[in-house]
Amino acid sequence: MNTFGQLFRVTTFGESHGPAIGCVIDGCPPGVAVAPDDFRDDLARRATGRSRHTSQRHEADEVEILSGVYEGRTTGTPIALLVRNTDARSKDYEAITQSFRPGHADYTYWQKYGHRDPRGGGRSSARETTMRVAAAVIAKRWLREKFGVRVRGHLAQIGEVAPRGFDWNAVEGNPFFWPDAGQVVELEAYMDALRKSGDSVGARITVVADGVPPGWGEPIYGKLDGELAAALMSINAVKGVEVGDGFGVVSQRGTQHRDEITESGFLSNHAGGILGGISTGQQVVVSAAFKPTSSLRLPARSLDLDGHPVEVVTTGRHDPCVGVRATPICEAMVALVLMDQALRHRAQCGDVGDVSPRIAPGAGKR
Repeated sequence: MNTFGQLFRVTTFGESHGPAIGCVIDGCPPGVAVAPDDFRDDLARRATGRSRHTSQRHEADEVEILSGVYEGRTTGTPIALLVRNTDARSKDYEAITQSFRPGHADYTYWQKYGHRDPRGGGRSSARETTMRVAAAVIAKRWLREKFGVRVRGHLAQIGEVAPRGFDWNAVEGNPFFWPDAGQVVELEAYMDALRKSGDSVGARITVVADGVPPGWGEPIYGKLDGELAAALMSINAVKGVEVGDGFGVVSQRGTQHRDEITESGFLSNHAGGILGGISTGQQVVVSAAFKPTSSLRLPARSLDLDGHPVEVVTTGRHDPCVGVRATPICEAMVALVLMDQALRHRAQCGDVGDVSPRIAPGAGKR
């Protein structure tokens, strides 16, 4: 499947080294202001080549709006967006066309389709996430204008390094989306050493959505936390998702974990702003764990297409830590889920209105 969402539906297409990548957005309400320049900031935040700590592929990432927008506003019809690939270097992959890279989708794509595009991973490349970020530009704007919802994320861990402090204002001021400005020099040295070693490392991204009203989500199969988990797990290299305290709840007691309620609001937010699959009105907090990059110049054992042992060395331009530029991608998936859930809630429960009592978000905010 290449389509995501129920009412707000996003279909992406294209390969890493094909002529272009794109998406079709269906179900977007009319009247949302959209212009090509609106996509520039978030696509730049996601882009490779932003610093020496990411792949040095430099794509223009200019968005062409092909349909669904007239005189600067969405019409309610399908929105087609296109981004042309301008810096693909397919020759870097000639050596691995007849073998399987360990840790990649080469083998599984071959088993599923009997044919694969080896250039940069083809459809399995993180290049595809460009269009998720583009689609989420519209979702973020609609959520902000209709409900005052703000979606933002940060790098919460890279390898064994975690933030010692936290300041949202620091996040956009460095290439790591790191919330402690005092650690940026340390991270620069850490990444330089990692890159020189030829190895890679994993990362954790946390996304926080402020202003989400209570009531979004479904009680069973359309749970807000379930769909957020599925959305984040659909991102390349994600191997785990946590909502709220996540796996930390294993060692908690019920008296500690339950988010007590007072007249002043919730006293904590261990549940991540979701109870019974439905938003509480608190911050929605989710995290994603990214595996270490598998494209390495260090040799690894594998097999070729005939089943013979080979040694694989991946050349080309690759990220020593994919999590360094994954924050906008995680934000995008959260925003897309929230917009879809908001439209579904409005369709079924739009006549319910405000229900008393409306509990304040209270404590546990980031």
